[in-house]
Amino acid sequence: MNQAELILDARAELAEGPCWDPYNEVLYWVDIKGKNLHIFNPAKNEDRKIHIGQLTGTVVPAENGTAILALENGFHTIDLETEELTLLTDPESHLSENRFNDGKCDAMGRLWAGTMQKDGQGSSGSLYVLNADYEVQKAEENLGISNGLAWNKENTVFYLIDTPTQTVAAYDFELETGRISNKRTVIHVPDEEGFPDGMTIDEEGMLWIAHYNGSQVARWNPETGEKMESCKLPVSQVTCCTFGGPDLNELYVTTGRENLDEDAAAGQPHAGSLFKIQTSAKGLKTNIFKLKEASSEVEEQGLSGAKR
Repeated sequence: MNQAELILDARAELAEGPCWDPYNEVLYWVDIKGKNLHIFNPAKNEDRKIHIGQLTGTVVPAENGTAILALENGFHTIDLETEELTLLTDPESHLSENRFNDGKCDAMGRLWAGTMQKDGQGSSGSLYVLNADYEVQKAEENLGISNGLAWNKENTVFYLIDTPTQTVAAYDFELETGRISNKRTVIHVPDEEGFPDGMTIDEEGMLWIAHYNGSQVARWNPETGEKMESCKLPVSQVTCCTFGGPDLNELYVTTGRENLDEDAAAGQPHAGSLFKIQTSAKGLKTNIFKLKEASSEVEEQGLSGAKR
């Protein structure tokens, strides 16, 4: 595997949730603790920062040129021109100590996003599904830190990381209904390799996992549970990864610097920055959030909305 290249010296407190917009060829990512949404344009080497004002767990592009956010206080839309937030629903308004964390859209355009306690303790987290009508269903519960998500190419298997368990779980997945069942463990990450955090999947069905406090991104085979290869990074808190670029063979990697003491921070000056790894593997196209009222128009145009 190629070395990781520093592409944005962001030094965010907790960069997370990279999401490639295949229509506009930009990378969305968030700084959870900084409470910011970022849009990085690699062609122009420009990064736009939008201050959200809440702990920001997930961003995904939507069909109508907006984006959907999963925040400290529920699901919101954001108008990317005016930067105006609109609350959609907050399924955990009764759990003030929880926040949303990682999320991703499935091939039907539903947003799956999980929660966790803000202090990273306990098991009060759940996994929710937001559909085109902005209705929410709970898909899983009793999670510690709901984290990386992925679906196989055939949309028959769903993968989920609950970080404190050190494992990747697989479920049978029904695309039409969004139903998951038959949970089983397919990967166990040894403690000495760090905590499994965000992840993505390639065309061959291999999972690419960010190892928090493990200084690496590793490629794992969910059929055998085997770690196949890894790329070391010059930072400890590797948080998430996603495929992007015109050919989907560029792995974008987010990192953090939360709670690093002075010595640790000095030893990894680029902690919290954005990296890229050129890979021989190719990722799957990002699924965007589908709105009922926009779907027919978007299918005709093949666009996610206005250029941004």
